[in-house]
Amino acid sequence: MESDQLLIRRAIDGDERALRQLWSQYAPRIDAVVKRLAGDPDLAADIAQDVWIQIFRALKTYRGDAQFGTWAHRIAVNRTLNALRKVRRLAKVEMDIEEDSVSVEMDSDRSFVAASIEEAARKLPDGARTVFLLHDVEGYTHEDIARELGITPGASKSQLFKARAKLRRLLAHLVDHLPATSRAHVAPAS
Repeated sequence: MESDQLLIRRAIDGDERALRQLWSQYAPRIDAVVKRLAGDPDLAADIAQDVWIQIFRALKTYRGDAQFGTWAHRIAVNRTLNALRKVRRLAKVEMDIEEDSVSVEMDSDRSFVAASIEEAARKLPDGARTVFLLHDVEGYTHEDIARELGITPGASKSQLFKARAKLRRLLAHLVDHLPATSRAHVAPAS
């Protein structure tokens, strides 16, 4: 398989096949982070298009200090956060969480659990969801999150605490139906 550096060089030189190859190789990870942060699949699709346009426009600035996937991931996170700020400014509406909004029949299938977690994360207030996803899913530090969102590290920690507490309540129905051996690894609901 062709190295990323050679592929990037070809893409910068205008090779459309190289651009398509970069996109097909990195789109699943980039599009997934955009979807998780956006929460809304339609909005995520729009943002992901803008992210890829930005990645391709910025290719000439890629210096190779980090792996291409890491560099592209950073662009995706920054572009998504900027788009979400714009959407929030236009809408000026914060969604409230309804405590009893998740009521589903239990299913032991992993895809059900994953879908339940994603659905619960979408029900978090925007700030809490963003901090939760950046910290617990993407692995950012509170200092990185604070810089990205223009908040303090303490505010990031507070948002994460609130997000986790709300997720525990929203997902409590899943814990009740886990086998006893699995429950030992699940934090108690508060």
